[in-house]
Amino acid sequence: MENDVSLRNLAHLGDSVYELFIREYTVFQTKNIQKLHKLTVSYVNAEFQTELLAKLEPILHEKELDIIRRARNLSTTTSRRINHKLHRLATAFEVLLGYLYLYDKNRLKEIFEIIKNYI
Repeated sequence: MENDVSLRNLAHLGDSVYELFIREYTVFQTKNIQKLHKLTVSYVNAEFQTELLAKLEPILHEKELDIIRRARNLSTTTSRRINHKLHRLATAFEVLLGYLYLYDKNRLKEIFEIIKNYI
């Protein structure tokens, strides 16, 4: 069952799951829509996601680390101006979240609780 979804599709799902998590968190931080957007964007970007991944790696299980390793090797289709290494790491973070959303929601909740310490 776990092989039914491609890494790219897991990244697509993980991107949405993460953004919803962040929006749910930030919606309580301010009533000003411009500040809300700025706050949300500060957490939903490749650089911050890469930082989170680095902080999470020491506590990840072997299966989760394997998923990240495989996801980091996905080719990117972004513009030349983008830092490809950064983009690949952010994609790996999204793949992990997509995977956990589909196959281990309890672990996803644990990861989100840890992430709250960094936002």
